[in-house]
Amino acid sequence: MASSLEKASTALYIINTVRQMEKIIESIRAKQLVFLADEEVLPFEPQVTTEGIRQRKEFLLRKTGNTLPQLTEGIAIEDWGMLDGNIENFIGMSQIPTGIIGPLRVIGSSAQGDFYVPLATSEGALVASYHRGAKACYLAGGATSICLMEGVQRSPVFKFENVADLGLFVAWLLPQVDKLKDIVSQTSRFAKLMDIKIQIEGNHLIVTMEYHTGDAAGQNMVTICTDAVCQYVVQECPTKPKLWFIEGNYSGDKKATALSFTNVRGKKVTAEIVISEEIVHKVLKTTPELMAEYWRSSTVGVIQSGAIGAHGHYANGLAALFLATGQDVACVAEAATGITRMEMNKDGSLYASVTLPNLIVGTVGGGTHLPTQRECLELMDCYGQGKARKYAEICGALVLAGELSIAAALSAGHFTQAHQKFGRKK
Repeated sequence: MASSLEKASTALYIINTVRQMEKIIESIRAKQLVFLADEEVLPFEPQVTTEGIRQRKEFLLRKTGNTLPQLTEGIAIEDWGMLDGNIENFIGMSQIPTGIIGPLRVIGSSAQGDFYVPLATSEGALVASYHRGAKACYLAGGATSICLMEGVQRSPVFKFENVADLGLFVAWLLPQVDKLKDIVSQTSRFAKLMDIKIQIEGNHLIVTMEYHTGDAAGQNMVTICTDAVCQYVVQECPTKPKLWFIEGNYSGDKKATALSFTNVRGKKVTAEIVISEEIVHKVLKTTPELMAEYWRSSTVGVIQSGAIGAHGHYANGLAALFLATGQDVACVAEAATGITRMEMNKDGSLYASVTLPNLIVGTVGGGTHLPTQRECLELMDCYGQGKARKYAEICGALVLAGELSIAAALSAGHFTQAHQKFGRKK
C-alpha cells in the first residue's frame, strides 16, 4: 500500500503545481497580450482548395518553422521496417484528412504559449467548431490547463481455494512492496511502481498496481512489468493461487468506469477560462446566460442517460488529435470521460472548465515515431522525452475549446446550420 509519505508527496506536488501556475498566470497577464485582431490569422475556408492549402502551409512555416513534408507533400514511407511493432498483416496506408486549428493559447505548468493543433478527421464541421472555440480562448487571454496527477494501472487477478488462503496470500504480499518495486526497476528503465491496492471478492483477489511511465502512454510497459512481478509472486509466495491472469478487467483499460473520478489513469488534467460577454457575443454568437442555461439543462439530461461523466463531445477532439499524433485511439474510450462546467459570473462573463481524469497519452513510443504523426507532434513541440505533460495540457485546452463551441451552437440554435454548412457534400 502507499505509505503516508508517498501520499503526502502527491499532495505537496499538486500544491506546488498550482502555486507555480499562479505565478505563470500573473506573469502572462501582466504583459501586453497580442490578440488575433492585431496579427496575421490562420487562413480559414469551408471548402478545400489548392490555394487555401498553400496559404496555410506558408502560414505554419512562418509561425512555427515546420515544413511538414510527410503530411503536406505526401512523401511515401520508403522503409516499411519502421512499421514493425505498429501493425501486423500490413497491406497499405489509410489516408485521413488532417486540418489545423489555432492559435490555441495555453497557460499551463508545462504547456505555455500559442499552439497550432492538428486534427485528423473525416467529420465535416469538427475542425471549424474547435477552431472557433480556440479563437474565443485566445481572445480571452488563454485557457489555464494543469496536469495534476499521473498514473497507469494493471490489475492482475488471483484465484484461491478459499478466502482463508487468499488472506494468507495478502498478508505475505503487502510487505513485499519494496521488493516488487525493485523488480519493476530491473524490468523497465522508465516505469516506477507507485502503489498497490487490493480488491477482494470471495476467493478472487484483484491487485491493482499503479505505475508512473514517464513520457510513454505506458500500457505495454505496465503489462510487461506486472508480468515480471506476478511471476516472482507466484514462485515465492507460500500460499499458491489456483489460477492468475495478468489483467482482471478492473483497471479501466480502454473503457469508461465508475473508478474514473476516484483514480487517475494516464494523466489527470483540468482546464478553465473566463470569457467576457463581448467575446461570447462576437465569436461564439450567443450569450453567457444562454450557455450556462444550456449547460444546466444538458447536465440534467446526461445524468438521466446514465453516462459516466457529464460533457458534450470530448471524443470528437481527442480522437482527431490522437489519430494525428500517433496515440492509441482506442484509449478515447476512457480518455473521453470527464466533467464540463459553465457558470455565469456576476459581471456577465462566462466561467467554463473541463476535467479529464483518464488521459492515456504519450510523446514517445507507440505510433508517435511514424512520419506524419511525428510531424504533427513536432508542430506543437510535443515530440520526444519530457513533453508528455505538455501534450496533456494542450489536450485539456483543446477539449475546453470544443465544449465552448458546441455549447454555444446548441444554446443559440446554430448547431444544425453549422453542420449543413460544413458537414454536407456540396
